[in-house]
Amino acid sequence: MIDWLNDNWILLIAPVVVFLAFCIIGLWARRVVYNRLTELMAKSGWSGKEVLVHTTRGPFFFWFVLLGAYVALMISELPEAGKDIAVKIVASIFIISLIWLLIILSERLLTLYSEQIRTPRPVGKHLATAVRVAILVIGILILIDFWGWPVTPIILLLSALILIALVASRDAILNIFSGFEITAGRLAKVGDFIKLGSGDEGYVIDIGWRNIKIKSPDQNLIVIPNSKLVKETIVNYGYPLKKAASSFQFYTRLHLKQLTGLKASNLLELIEIIKTAPDAVIYYHTYHFLEEHQYLTPEPANDFALWIDDSLDDRVLAEKLANIDTLAYFSVSTLRTALLLVLEQHLEGHPELAKKSANRDFYFIKSISFVLPTSYVATDLREFVEVIRNISIGSLYYHVFESRLRLKKRSNDFSVWIKDSFGEDDLADRIDMLFPYTYTLEALRSAIIEQVEKRIK
Repeated sequence: MIDWLNDNWILLIAPVVVFLAFCIIGLWARRVVYNRLTELMAKSGWSGKEVLVHTTRGPFFFWFVLLGAYVALMISELPEAGKDIAVKIVASIFIISLIWLLIILSERLLTLYSEQIRTPRPVGKHLATAVRVAILVIGILILIDFWGWPVTPIILLLSALILIALVASRDAILNIFSGFEITAGRLAKVGDFIKLGSGDEGYVIDIGWRNIKIKSPDQNLIVIPNSKLVKETIVNYGYPLKKAASSFQFYTRLHLKQLTGLKASNLLELIEIIKTAPDAVIYYHTYHFLEEHQYLTPEPANDFALWIDDSLDDRVLAEKLANIDTLAYFSVSTLRTALLLVLEQHLEGHPELAKKSANRDFYFIKSISFVLPTSYVATDLREFVEVIRNISIGSLYYHVFESRLRLKKRSNDFSVWIKDSFGEDDLADRIDMLFPYTYTLEALRSAIIEQVEKRIK
């Protein structure tokens, strides 16, 4: 063995020297190439330069090592069969390292660009998985072909599996690509307030790889498939407005009518019953009248004025009662006093009307009220205006008209909230200045919406 080494040492040293030479050249080449590459990338301004440099720097030297091993094997005196296998192993290691590099590089670049275009995390994750699988499959096919194994059956099997997967997940695929269109096209972002042609509206709280989630003003969660969303007409109002110091909970009031058994056949009886009737009776025939007959405009009256006009044919008294501004009184008792003052003064000047029989009796009705919370909550002015579009007439009446009885002042719940939660005194005052008698409740709703929209646009 020693004699053989003495005679053939040059054959052993040569491959080792070649291998070491390539290692040294690799270190020198990496420094030169990457210094130059860094300069070029700095000039180009490409955002992915750091990812490319950091990802390929290590494998670049490793490939020189593999190249040195390949050349060393080729000039060695190994048997041809062993040399062929060793060369194929080195080449296979190179292919595997290249596949691994492409997978890492693609994942890092996808992560970089996903953050720049704000791609939803699930979409970016699934796209990275798809790219990783594609590169891995191509690499395996190259290795199989390199070793001379049959590739056609594997390709056919993979094709069949891919076709089956595509057919089975066609809806999911449509949603994924639609998700890209949503984010890349800036149709919507998390935090945007959007309104769809279908009528759905609210803040976008999540954009997934399959669907988008919207929180509506009534606090419901709306989940819409991405493929359906891109077909919708979308109005995007942008980012949320200033949040209220406290959210506004919308309420509504239901009324149950109850006959009291009280009735008046003449003006004197009407006066006596008004004096002693419960507040709920006076409320029904005045405040509730405005809600029940909200379509009467201008100058809606009250039940007492209508009865005197229709059944006693006393238009002068009826007009005096109709001219009482119901909303100017912040308690039922003071309103009762105002009604009695008009009736008694008129009766003093026309005593003959005291017992004049009416064409029909006036039946006193009591209003039993139930205040109920709705599902609507507003945390900013955009949510507020969208809720106003959808609340019932009863809810609107409760917050605009009945609020005066609770607040004891000429204001309403909306104005108080806007002033206290946002400091928007001007907007609050403009809503307060909407004179109710010149609007129906639906017209009043539109006027409030118009005032708020002028502020948030």
